[in-house]
Amino acid sequence: MRETTTVRSGVTRRRLRPAGWWFDASLLLALVALTVALATDHLFGVDRAVADWSADHRPTVAYWVARVLNLLGQGTPLTLIAAGLGVLVAVRLRSVRPVLPPVVAFALTYLTIGPLKVWTARPAPSASLREPFLPPAQTLPLFQHELPVSYAQSYPSGHVANAIVWYGVLALLLAPLLRSVGRRVPPGLVTVVRVVPPLVVLSTTTYLGWHWLTDSVAGLLLGLLLDRLLHRVPWDDLPLPGRLREWDRPFTSYP
Repeated sequence: MRETTTVRSGVTRRRLRPAGWWFDASLLLALVALTVALATDHLFGVDRAVADWSADHRPTVAYWVARVLNLLGQGTPLTLIAAGLGVLVAVRLRSVRPVLPPVVAFALTYLTIGPLKVWTARPAPSASLREPFLPPAQTLPLFQHELPVSYAQSYPSGHVANAIVWYGVLALLLAPLLRSVGRRVPPGLVTVVRVVPPLVVLSTTTYLGWHWLTDSVAGLLLGLLLDRLLHRVPWDDLPLPGRLREWDRPFTSYP
């Protein structure tokens, strides 16, 4: 993401690539279309084929490697790391603004990922191998609200969506942190932080059989949409209330 120089007298929008709301709308429409397709019993063959191939090609070593790499998508640790990094940047710059992205990201993920999982009520591929031991064909459909909530929260993949959102926040905070200590941001570092972990999480969560392929794709679409919304926010220009103005300094355009 390119950073823009903010104008303190007015609210400015950060530039995105691709620019324009048309891409955001495309992500939302793709998510809706995927959900409708699954709700009408489509794409089950693809999901089953990928899940069966993964199960047949999962030796012990590969399983544990994938399981360790999948920790990159754990929502709670990522939330705490992003919050801690936000506080660190805030202290160094004497500005409350770096704390805002983690707070807003937490609100967005909390209000979207969890409710969608509960509403769609889809079991994971592994639901036929352990509790509740469903017949394989019953693990594929959406809207199985007769199942306990804990057994029907596969769609969309929270690991994938969280990885995209939180690594985007970490990348947003990493650049001003390095600049605050007189270090230049290495070329490509922000791209690596934003791209590699989500791709690893998408691959491993599907390979391990914790999510169907379409669950992971849905998490990708939702995560990208939320990430773009977060990067549209003019963090340096949001109005601050009361005493918070004493700690008011830009950070995305600092120094």
